[in-house]
Amino acid sequence: MLKLLPEWLKIGAGAALGAALVVYPAILIGRSEGRQQAATVALEAAVKRFAEKGKINGQVSSLDAAALCNDFGLPDRDKADCMRRVREASAKP
Repeated sequence: MLKLLPEWLKIGAGAALGAALVVYPAILIGRSEGRQQAATVALEAAVKRFAEKGKINGQVSSLDAAALCNDFGLPDRDKADCMRRVREASAKP
């Protein structure tokens, strides 16, 4: 049956088949590497956020109730209640 096909058609079909065999695995490898790179970037961003949260938590933990309530920017009439609530929250285990 292949003897009936012209030579150029056989060569073209072989080239198309060879290209498909090379391109498809390359696409899969590219997608895999893209996913891995995206996961790495997301992990780095999460680590940076956790580090920033740790710094902020350390700064907040070192403040006393009055300084913390002043940083909230509350009006003077609300600061006493704020300090009471912060002290209550700090006393809980």
